[in-house]
Amino acid sequence: MTRRRAGFRTQLPFGAGDVVAGLTVALVLIPQSLAYAQLAGMPAYRGLYAAALPPLVAAFFASSPYLQTGPVAITAILTFGALSALAPPGSDRYVSLGLLLALVVGATRLALGLFRGGALAYLMSHAVVIGFTSAAALLIVLSQLPAALGASTSGEDILRDALSTLAEPSSWNGAAVLLSLLVLAFLLAAPLVHPLFPAVLVAVVLSIAYGAAVDYGGETVGAIPAALPPLGLAFPWESLPSLLLPGVVIALVGFAEPAAIARTFAALDRQPWDPNRELVGQGVANVTAAVAGGFPVGGSFSRSALNRRAGARTRWSGAVAGAAALAFLPFAGSLSSLPTAALGAVVIAAVGGLIRARAFVELWRHAKPQVVVGAMTFLATLAFSPHVERGVLVGIATAIGIHLWRELSLDVHSWTVGETLHVKPMGVLWFGNVTRLEVAFVDRLAEHPEARSLAVHMIGLGRVDLTGALALRGVLEDAEAAGLEVRLEEVPPRARGLVLRVLGREAATSTSEEQAP
Repeated sequence: MTRRRAGFRTQLPFGAGDVVAGLTVALVLIPQSLAYAQLAGMPAYRGLYAAALPPLVAAFFASSPYLQTGPVAITAILTFGALSALAPPGSDRYVSLGLLLALVVGATRLALGLFRGGALAYLMSHAVVIGFTSAAALLIVLSQLPAALGASTSGEDILRDALSTLAEPSSWNGAAVLLSLLVLAFLLAAPLVHPLFPAVLVAVVLSIAYGAAVDYGGETVGAIPAALPPLGLAFPWESLPSLLLPGVVIALVGFAEPAAIARTFAALDRQPWDPNRELVGQGVANVTAAVAGGFPVGGSFSRSALNRRAGARTRWSGAVAGAAALAFLPFAGSLSSLPTAALGAVVIAAVGGLIRARAFVELWRHAKPQVVVGAMTFLATLAFSPHVERGVLVGIATAIGIHLWRELSLDVHSWTVGETLHVKPMGVLWFGNVTRLEVAFVDRLAEHPEARSLAVHMIGLGRVDLTGALALRGVLEDAEAAGLEVRLEEVPPRARGLVLRVLGREAATSTSEEQAP
């Protein structure tokens, strides 16, 4: 897009496609932000603050041209888990803690990005991500059931509130039940009309009209201040120690989704993508959310996909979406009569697809130990609810435990050719499993007293640390002391230096012709 003025031309950093895409995303962002704010335990209008300035500021630092920043479901449920035990949801204390939590999340992502620690965001294995997102999505659906059914709950325990609501149909509001079902059906069917159809916005407008038409007596969003975000730096610093661990977990877990989105789109477009730069953008967005009265934010898969389909070409489409949300704030009072049942249905429709039963089947088919990781993460996330971040820690610990268990295993294959005993260790040789190597060699030598020479095939060892190399040298020296001629075969190039330095012998440069049968 080029602007002509006074005889010279100014090249804008974005084009018409970015403007159209940003405005299209804003039509979804504004109503979704209200829903995700309530999911996070915040007053609904706080979602608008998190939807305005954070994506606008993030656009200056983002790496992906499509990633849309703002309130998202997974980060919202993590926020609720971190804060609900510290203050009553929706209270002034709760809101101030949410600001501080956003600051912790932002500072953590900024530090990771600036010090090029983007790789730390991938500490969660695929199985952990599947287990956590599936459990978190299930909890999100359950948390919205009372609102969708028009029932009143304590709002402190997701599972207990959901079960008590389902067990007492008499507490349901008929108008709310009908509205939530209609909204849910509408949102699920809307993509069939057109991928860019603003279904969420239309559903919100129709819900407001429905509430007015039937004299809706259920809970609504309530008063929304018709003002710009309240900028400030008043944080409850005394609560910082309680929010450090949840903040770091949210910073890492919440980055998994935007990282996957940006990486996927970069591969499709064959364009470079920098996770460290994206971390900086997400960090600045969260710091802005803290200063501008919001709560922790992240990257949205659905809005990013919509942004790409709508024709976005640069990261400035995110700035357009944020600017549109900012411009809407003076008119946000028009949403005060929106039934919360409609917002509950919006959340349920948005996260239902994250419950990934098929992914567990695929894990079982390809890597059964990883099913244990996914299942433990899933069950721990549910069990520790609302402190869902603990489920992630359990999943990471389980993944590391299984990895160590597999690293401890060391298979030693053996066969004989004439008077030569061939031994082929398979696995990683490190200080944790050197005893297995020593026992295996002694057993193989005892089983073949007729052997006059020993050939050790090194090709099956993926990695050898110093302790492992010293242990291997010891068993070779013991074999020589027992009168066997010892030689090394199939030493991979990466290990030849270690063989010369530690084992103190020449390595065979060619593959032995005496292979295992």
